[in-house]
Amino acid sequence: DMSSLRIEPFPWLAAGLGGENPQPIFRDRTADMPVQALANLPEAKRQGMGQSCGRRLLPYRMQDRYDRNRQMRDFRGVVLENEILKAVFLPELGGRLMSLFHKPTNRELLYRNPVFQPANLAVRDAWFAGGIEWNVGQFGHAFHTCSPVFAGAIPGLEGGRGLRLYDYERLTGLFWQIDFHLPDGAEFLYAFTRVTNLRDQASQMYWWTNTAVPESPDVRVLAPTNDAIYVDMTRFLKENQLYYGQMELPGLPTIDGRDGTYSTNLPFASEFYFQCQPAEMPWEAALDGRGSGFVEASTHPLDTRKLFCWGMHQGGRHWQEFLAVPGQAYLEIQAGLAPTQVHGLTMPPASQWSWTQAFGHLEADPAKIHGQDWSATWRTADAALKQKLSPATLNRIQADCRALADVPPQTILNSGSGWGALESRRRMAASEPAVPAAFTFPETTIGPEQQRWLTLLATGQLPEADPTLAPGEWMIQPEWRSLLEQSLQEPENRHWFSLLHLGVMRIEAFDEAGALAAWEESLRLQPSAWAWRNLGALEMRRGQPIAAISHYRKAWELAAAAGTPDVSFAQELLGALHAAGENDQAWKFWQGLPPVLQAIDSLRILAAKIAFARDDLDFVEITLAGDYASLREGARDLTDLWYGFQAKRLAAASGRPFDDTLRRQVEKDCPPPARIDFRVVD
Repeated sequence: DMSSLRIEPFPWLAAGLGGENPQPIFRDRTADMPVQALANLPEAKRQGMGQSCGRRLLPYRMQDRYDRNRQMRDFRGVVLENEILKAVFLPELGGRLMSLFHKPTNRELLYRNPVFQPANLAVRDAWFAGGIEWNVGQFGHAFHTCSPVFAGAIPGLEGGRGLRLYDYERLTGLFWQIDFHLPDGAEFLYAFTRVTNLRDQASQMYWWTNTAVPESPDVRVLAPTNDAIYVDMTRFLKENQLYYGQMELPGLPTIDGRDGTYSTNLPFASEFYFQCQPAEMPWEAALDGRGSGFVEASTHPLDTRKLFCWGMHQGGRHWQEFLAVPGQAYLEIQAGLAPTQVHGLTMPPASQWSWTQAFGHLEADPAKIHGQDWSATWRTADAALKQKLSPATLNRIQADCRALADVPPQTILNSGSGWGALESRRRMAASEPAVPAAFTFPETTIGPEQQRWLTLLATGQLPEADPTLAPGEWMIQPEWRSLLEQSLQEPENRHWFSLLHLGVMRIEAFDEAGALAAWEESLRLQPSAWAWRNLGALEMRRGQPIAAISHYRKAWELAAAAGTPDVSFAQELLGALHAAGENDQAWKFWQGLPPVLQAIDSLRILAAKIAFARDDLDFVEITLAGDYASLREGARDLTDLWYGFQAKRLAAASGRPFDDTLRRQVEKDCPPPARIDFRVVD
């Protein structure tokens, strides 16, 4: 039974992913994220907290157009298999490892979701549960998580063939590759990851490998340490502020010191980070009542492990069903480079970072795995793991993987986007170091969106576009910005479209005044819905919804005059009207919208908030009876509407004032139905 690599269909009950939102979503006004340390967090663990964790999306666009209408669909499965393990990857969806089947025990080691159901959890919105996800670049679920990445066949360890997943990450300018090897007789799937910064400046860096495994009351999550950093979720709820503290395992302070290593002990969505930096070989396992289950181990510097669970409260259970199907709970065990996910890292200029992970099955003495003495527990698992995979062996495998890491892929099994090919061309033109041989970005991947930037590179002119059509993908890379600025020194190159793009580049570099000037000039040359919308979004970013309204209105009118306007124009105008307290105007606008737009989730929920402000409780009631595809993790929109609705009804019926006392009573007496409960904490 030789190890093999092949492509086979992966039939899956899948919701539609839909298209992308054409609007540029601007980054937060500060690069960092405000994060608080509790008094017990050591000084060394406070360094870098919140660094580069501010929300940031460009140059990517939002994937917020999915639905909940599931149909059978064949995805392209890439299978790497030997006589012990069968691994199935989906390169069309970020290279997710959807299945790792262990033949000797006839057991799926991962949580294999029976459905593909996107929901609003990733940086770009769309995210789905299950399998192993590879996150690089920016804090959050990766930009590529619901997008195709490159997959290629490479020479395997000890002969045979391996699989490389790879791509170019446009926000950070980093190139990443993961080389998977499953030699004959190997009990583990090996993943050698290398991230390369070719630039002559430092880049922010983020890496987390997220593994979903089945959750049940007898599953315990273990890692080789007594120390962890936890998030105080109860305080987060009160102050909307993240607090991080240090704890000694296994007792979790937020649940009165109960054992947090069993996820079903947690009444709300929770996460904590095992600090495995001192371990010779960091690892994490999820083992059931028989002491059997999934294990993942790595070389350094991938030395932090995390447990995430949805919690046993109604909102958490609902999220599980919303992302999958009833009766299929999962938890996540994750591996990263920093003490927590809100610790920013900086990658030096012209550098490479690499590490190797091993994924497989582990069995250990169940009495000890589920014993009271935490140290004895993890040491039992550590000893069992090291009998199968010693740190020395993993280091040797890493050296063997590294020796193959520069070999170009022999066959391309799946293509990603054309941005890698475009970056290769730009580097060549600028006489910068070439993209490493490990990355093959075929010229054929260059499509219309890259072509306009290629024209700028070749001719010094960004071609003008039709203002009634969506402007295409954005570009924020400093090197492209200087090419565009150079081009704009020639008056004939200053058209509405080049200035629209310049403004987006400027605002991402925190130059709001420069962005404003570019968009105003763009509008003088040629009115477009896109530039008016950006002026509106700039005012919203400054906290000025009243000023935003007139810009958004002009954008809507131009877009509507051109034919079928994108839903984003209606949503942003409606949102600004509501934020400014102009609910009568907002309601009038909503009523005038075509039914096809009124049927869209995000607009319906927004309309219900406007109706609530206008005491139109019948509309609120109808809205609360609906089902919605796109709700942000932890969203309280529907539950807040529910409580407000119940309180207003009670006030009208009883003649009592609609105030906080009444609301508190309602929160006690009228729990929301589970299907609208998306809260991470009750």
